[in-house]
Amino acid sequence: MALCNGDSKLEINSSEQNGSCEGAVAILDAGAQYGKVIDRRVRELCVRSEILPLETPAFAIREQGYRAIIISGGPASVYAEDAPWFDPAIFTIGKPVLGICYGMQMMNKVFGGTVHKKSVREDGVFSIALDNTCSLFRGLQKEELVLLTHGDSVDKVADGFKVVAQSGNIIAGIANEQKKLYGTQFHPEVDLTERGMEMLRNFLFEIAACTSNFTVHNRQQVCINEIQEKVGASKVLVLLSGGVDSTVCTALLNKALNQEQVIAVHIDNGFMRKKESQTVEEALTKLGIKLKVVNAAHTFYNGTTTLPISEEDRTPRKRISKTLNMTTNPEEKRKIIGDTFVKVANEVLGEMNLNPEEVFLAQGTLRPDLIESASHIASGKAEVIKTHHNDTELIRKLRDEGKVIEPLKDFHKDEVRALGRELGLPEEIVSRHPFPGPGLSIRVICAEEPYICKDFAETNNILKIITDFSASVKKPHALLQRVKSCISDEEEEKLMQITSLHSLNAFLLPIKTVGVQGDCRSYSYVCGVTSKESPHWESLMFLARLIPRMCHTINRVVYIFGSHVKEPPADITPTFLTTGVLSTLRQADFVAHSILRESGYSSKISQMPVILTPLHFDRDPLQKQPSCRRSVVVRTFITSDFMTGIAAMPGNHIPEEVVLKMVNEIKKIPGISRVMYDLTSKPPGTTEWE
Repeated sequence: MALCNGDSKLEINSSEQNGSCEGAVAILDAGAQYGKVIDRRVRELCVRSEILPLETPAFAIREQGYRAIIISGGPASVYAEDAPWFDPAIFTIGKPVLGICYGMQMMNKVFGGTVHKKSVREDGVFSIALDNTCSLFRGLQKEELVLLTHGDSVDKVADGFKVVAQSGNIIAGIANEQKKLYGTQFHPEVDLTERGMEMLRNFLFEIAACTSNFTVHNRQQVCINEIQEKVGASKVLVLLSGGVDSTVCTALLNKALNQEQVIAVHIDNGFMRKKESQTVEEALTKLGIKLKVVNAAHTFYNGTTTLPISEEDRTPRKRISKTLNMTTNPEEKRKIIGDTFVKVANEVLGEMNLNPEEVFLAQGTLRPDLIESASHIASGKAEVIKTHHNDTELIRKLRDEGKVIEPLKDFHKDEVRALGRELGLPEEIVSRHPFPGPGLSIRVICAEEPYICKDFAETNNILKIITDFSASVKKPHALLQRVKSCISDEEEEKLMQITSLHSLNAFLLPIKTVGVQGDCRSYSYVCGVTSKESPHWESLMFLARLIPRMCHTINRVVYIFGSHVKEPPADITPTFLTTGVLSTLRQADFVAHSILRESGYSSKISQMPVILTPLHFDRDPLQKQPSCRRSVVVRTFITSDFMTGIAAMPGNHIPEEVVLKMVNEIKKIPGISRVMYDLTSKPPGTTEWE
């Protein structure tokens, strides 16, 4: 199948060259994390699509000849005072419309329906009931697995519309077949919706009568042309981590420009994996890439940046951050690292007697990076989930000045791998697991004090009811009704069965991690689950899907290996980016990845972050033993687009004995208390913990 996405030069018909969008699909951007994925899926079906601002007037869409409209999801509420403006006439100009999530709620409100914030929010994969006589769902089963991420739900369906999908008692789809208006509360564009492509195919070809004639001619050549046009005879500094993105970016630059124009620099920021810099240098030298390696660990440890006075302060006033090795806030850590990369790069140019003003900065930024950072390049209204080190304020300033080259900005990870193979890069580089630019620094959960808010005790009570549900139903409780209101009859039956068969306990851990819930960034609790017997992974995965839906302040669920945890930790081991802490994580990461490689399952797992947390288990509270150890989390992640994904289930996606070997070997590292396994899909948890 031709890959048909990206803002590329295309070989289409003359109407496109004249600026017409005849037959194309207008994707109206309401700020979804998955907005670019919609664009990509449409183009994979070889239909031209353009991402437009949500406020695009209806007459402009009609006059430019668009055949259909898709409205993305978004983080806002349709009833909020600051809800983004749109032209309601988009629904009455005779164009077929598919409203996704927020788009469905907009549609319902325009035609007189109502939307309410529910006590239940859904973030994850759910089985929903479909009316497969509806044109959108023709050819599908009556039940399908889909990704739902929302807090608001349709309450009263608009006149002329009928319900065509339901998740329990929540409306998951509406349709007005006569007007060709369709809404889905779920996301058909992501991989986690198993038959989402068939739904999009139905909308594009059966409902909107689009033509499948949009193909991209030689995407590699498009990138090369773009580089040559922008750079001319100037020099380009490319920062190489050794990962697939920056390596493909460098290979493109080497092919597009003269070799003396490309300055390839690998900056060892002190947060690399064990022997990583040495491996990177050897691999890239074999490819014929002249690489300058800069050891800047000390500069990064002591790096600072300028930040707003506070989150509430809207004035241009700034403050100097703490040094990186004393910073605990993950967003601040990322910003310091991103800005320090640029400062070190400028120092490198100075040593080479080059003027930074005359040199372009090249980086392997991908579309998902820009979306999660809420960059205007990818989306005008997306919420910041996390700042990527290659999309900080300083990088954005350089970008605005036209000094940044990002040839992969319209690519997703699997497309970059395909381009790398096309460029002749070896498979061991092309298929490497992604490793973030900030490295191990964002895999250490830094903290000075435990994260315990006023809802800590109540949330723990809800978790106790969930994991002891079969006994809890015999003792009526107000919180029990709250739990029951969040689950379907089928889920209640399964929860009864699991809690009858297995002796489980769940509790909050006094730390927080980054997640994405309802297209918004969340910075919330981690729930730990412990068991008196060997883990039953299918049951644990079920609980990991259920718990964040019932407890909105939880965005991640982990299984804690070892004996039953009697006393959950209520404090933390003060943790910063010190050399000792980084050495412990570096060894744990090395051990886990060595075992994964030896097992032959590296290619089955998309990414495996290993995280160090400030948690010390198994202390007798009566002895008042201080918290001085730390615990490790293994996060196996399976995805094709890195916008959504699932945790690998031991015994299914990866042999349980491989995971247990990792656990046993990591526990031998001095200073490690326990090992945990991340059970969370994305959403509600992001791939990385910070």
